[in-house]
Amino acid sequence: MKRILSNAFILSLILTSCNNQPTMEEKPVRLVTLDPGHFHAALVQKTMYNEVDSTVHVYAPAGSDVQLHLDRIKAFNTRADSPTHWKEEVYTGSDFFEKMIAEKKGNVVVLAGNNQKKTEYIFKSLEAGFNVLADKPMVINKAGFETLKKAFDKASEKNLLLYDIMTERFEITTILQRELSMMPEVFGTLQQGTPEDPAVVVEGVHFFYKYISGSVLTRPAWFLDISQQGEGIVDVMTHLVDLVQWECFPGVAINYQQDIKVNKARSWPTAITKDQFTELTNTATIPGYLQKNIDADKNIKVLCNGEINYTIKGIHA
Repeated sequence: MKRILSNAFILSLILTSCNNQPTMEEKPVRLVTLDPGHFHAALVQKTMYNEVDSTVHVYAPAGSDVQLHLDRIKAFNTRADSPTHWKEEVYTGSDFFEKMIAEKKGNVVVLAGNNQKKTEYIFKSLEAGFNVLADKPMVINKAGFETLKKAFDKASEKNLLLYDIMTERFEITTILQRELSMMPEVFGTLQQGTPEDPAVVVEGVHFFYKYISGSVLTRPAWFLDISQQGEGIVDVMTHLVDLVQWECFPGVAINYQQDIKVNKARSWPTAITKDQFTELTNTATIPGYLQKNIDADKNIKVLCNGEINYTIKGIHA
């Protein structure tokens, strides 16, 4: 399984923490989990790390999201094989975000949950002096993208780290594919391709229903609402776009305004039955915010599939 908290992030954080040296009792990385609602937040803690303090402060509204998160951490702590020993300090008051900012119990905010407020959380956490480790997508709409640009500026201004939990780069199959593609005697050279026959084709399949760490993953109901989770084209496809530029142009900074041209894109829904919804979320009643997506067959239509045809530095992907 992937090490979600990458060694690159830990090393970078240690180096940037020199201006704020921890005491002898403190580890250089001290995690704060903010409003967890996605299993990625828990996977950050699937493994213990020498440089990371075992006490993690959690700030979130009371409810099923934070409880599911704590249950996952408990499962890691009590498993038979290499159990972890995290200690969760939890605050669930309505002012949880303000409390996190005021107390500043750690130096890295882990963000993986409802994406509706994630970009705002990112910016305000950086503004308060926290480093940020966030899962994808960091942003789900155009207005949020403008805030995200400001967030990166803020991170630079304050000498802080804003990292994405983009784990596919650390999969051995991906690493080998990249290495092989850099060998002309094996791969040849990258063609330009055409819109009809792109030089690079990347496809990924994600499932709503899946097993994580040996058990069926419970999804929050809001996960099926694109106004809170985002469309598939800005969510899981982020992995694919990242791999294209990482594998085809290693070490090259991509300027999205100059190097990227979108030719066409499309998206389409997946239909979820009422029984599937209940099995997936452990919730019997479909919430009001999903009613607008129910079709004539009483299925929930979730706009979670997408395809993008674009060029990157003139190469069709």
